[in-house]
Amino acid sequence: MNGEGPYTIDRGPAAGVPVWAVGLMSGTSLDGVDVALVQTDGETLTEVGPALMLAYDEAFRKRLHALIRGRADDTERAAVERDLTERHWMAVGSLVRRWHDGDPRDVRVIGFHGQTLWHRPEEHQTCQIGDGALLARLSAAPVINDFRSADMAAGGEGAPLAPLYHVARVTASDIAAPLAILNIGGVANVTWVGPGDLSLEDRVLAFDTGPGGALIDDWALMHTGRACDVDGRLAAAGTADEAVVAQMMAHPYFDRLPPKSLDRLSFETPLGGLGIENGAATLTTFTVRSIARAAEFFPAPVTRWLVTGGGRHNPVLMAGLAETLGMPVDAVEEVGWNGDALEAEAFAYLAVRALRGLPLSLPKTTGARHAVTGGRLFMPETSGG
Repeated sequence: MNGEGPYTIDRGPAAGVPVWAVGLMSGTSLDGVDVALVQTDGETLTEVGPALMLAYDEAFRKRLHALIRGRADDTERAAVERDLTERHWMAVGSLVRRWHDGDPRDVRVIGFHGQTLWHRPEEHQTCQIGDGALLARLSAAPVINDFRSADMAAGGEGAPLAPLYHVARVTASDIAAPLAILNIGGVANVTWVGPGDLSLEDRVLAFDTGPGGALIDDWALMHTGRACDVDGRLAAAGTADEAVVAQMMAHPYFDRLPPKSLDRLSFETPLGGLGIENGAATLTTFTVRSIARAAEFFPAPVTRWLVTGGGRHNPVLMAGLAETLGMPVDAVEEVGWNGDALEAEAFAYLAVRALRGLPLSLPKTTGARHAVTGGRLFMPETSGG
């Protein structure tokens, strides 16, 4: 693959000179591409622009599932990667055309996370597909991808990567801290954000809490053909099996100190014999308990949780969190953020940080030995096919 880096780029704007950047995210929920615009110098968040989501069709989602589960050969993997990249390009074009009738060249850089196929930090392995060279050529704009490799080379787990953006967003919004920002995607992760008078290194702790929506979604798809438990209706009609929940909560991951991260397929679900509704209720309770367990690791108690990601649309899950945590658990829209776009916004912000050679991760966000920059730059005029 052509490209520059992979870890030292330093082509970015100067401090205090904000630029527009596009961020792209295709998460473990496999629902589609989120794309967003932000204006930033990589430190201060100046403006948050529009965002949109380009949904995957069911046939493409099945192809991604097959790749994730190792049921596709190299030829199919290459074809899926190209199709995935072209879908990301279409998402960028759709968003930028809506933004003052713009053109991708109006943005300084595109942050392209790609699609995670597997993430095995205990084996020092992570795999995201997405052709940065192709996206740069198609969009005629510089592209940063491969956000995780440098962190893992420095002893980190390569995830989660949005926490520094969470801190920037809290600062720009002038929200009282400490608080917890919870992303419920396929896997759930949390960022503890401390008061603004602390240093950046002391102001943040982040880690994956456990399953997000992936187990619930897979259960619903298997038994109903629908991609998720819509409005938590299956779980609401069932009763959690506490013995099964306890068995799943005995997984050693939950005793590990953070930072720590997971793969979408890290947990087995011993649900044999449970009906559809009881199985959904059991998995929903498991997700709630695993998130609540995360609070035990916070440097200081929080008084509020803000929730982003698709899980915030599940009222049964949200009500369970509020009851178990015993405090307000609100969708990020309550503070004026777009919970469907936050991760895409984060990769726009991180792309600008990568251009400037600023850290994308810290020891308290991924477990790296030191603050780590990263990413790989592809310029449209030099990117091969």
